[in-house]
Amino acid sequence: MEHVIDAAPGIRLWAEERGAADAPPLLLIMGAQASGMGWPDELVDALAVHHRVIRYDHRDTGRSTWPFERQPYAIADLARDAVAVLDGLGIERAHIAGLSLGGLLAQLLIADHPGRLLSATLMGTCALSTAPYTRPDGTLIPATELPGIAPDVLEMWARPVEDRGVEAELDRRVEHWRVLSGGRIPFDAEYFRSLERRIVEHTGHHTVGTAHGRADDSGLLRTEELAANRVPTLVVSAPAEPVFPPPHPQHLAQAVRGARVVEIPGMGHALPREVLAPLAAAIIGHTTGRLAA
Repeated sequence: MEHVIDAAPGIRLWAEERGAADAPPLLLIMGAQASGMGWPDELVDALAVHHRVIRYDHRDTGRSTWPFERQPYAIADLARDAVAVLDGLGIERAHIAGLSLGGLLAQLLIADHPGRLLSATLMGTCALSTAPYTRPDGTLIPATELPGIAPDVLEMWARPVEDRGVEAELDRRVEHWRVLSGGRIPFDAEYFRSLERRIVEHTGHHTVGTAHGRADDSGLLRTEELAANRVPTLVVSAPAEPVFPPPHPQHLAQAVRGARVVEIPGMGHALPREVLAPLAAAIIGHTTGRLAA
C-alpha cells in the first residue's frame, strides 16, 4: 500500500507499507540521496513476514518533494521526516532500521524521540559521539582517529557527474555499488543494475541529487544521550565496509548504551543478494527478542 505524507510545509513524502496491518511496525530509513526503493524487495518481503514494514523516500529522492534548491534544510530535518512518516501512518511506536545516513538519523531518533521507538538497528554508519573507542586490550582511541573512508570511495565521490543519458547513469551507479560492496562477495552487476533501473522508473527520472551532501550537518552529536540510551539497539558489523570500516561498529556499540553487535559475513556498504537473508534474520531476531546472545 502506497501513501503520500505531508511531513512539513511544502514537503510531501512517498511511503509504502507491506505486511499485516496489525503486525509490529518496522520503519526502514535509507542512506543519503537514496530512495526507499533502495531496500531490496527480497529483504522487505522477508521482514514483512513478521512486521508491518514501511519504507519511504527521503525529501530530494524518489517520488517525494525535491525542495532543497528553493528550501534548504538540515540533516536533522530528515530525522524529523521519519517521525512525520510514523505520525502520518498513525504509528505511536515502531522498530527502526537505518543504513548509512539512515543509521545517523536512527541515532537522532534514539536520542531525541526514544518514546517513539520499540528498537533500533544501525548499519553502515558511525557514532554521533565523541566518546573514545576502547580496544579489546583497553587502549583508548579518540573517535577522530578511527579509520576513514576508503580512497577509492572518496575518489568516486569526487568525480563530477555528467548527464549522458539513463544507460550511462546506470553504468555509473553500478560502478558505485561495486566500490561500496567491499570486494568480499562476488559482485553481481546485473542485480544492482536491475535495482537501480527500478529506482529510476519509480522516481520518473535519472537526475542525480546532491542535496543531502549540501544540507547543514551541524549539531548532530548526541554523546550524552546515546550513553544514556534505553532503546534496545543492534549494530550490524560489516567486515568489508569501506565507508565506516571496523572498528566503527564496535565503537558505535560502545557509544550507544546497551547496544549489541552482530556481524554479517562479507557485507560492505551495500545490500547484495547474499547478505539479505542473514540481515533479515538478524533484524527479526533483534525485534522479536530471539537474537542469540
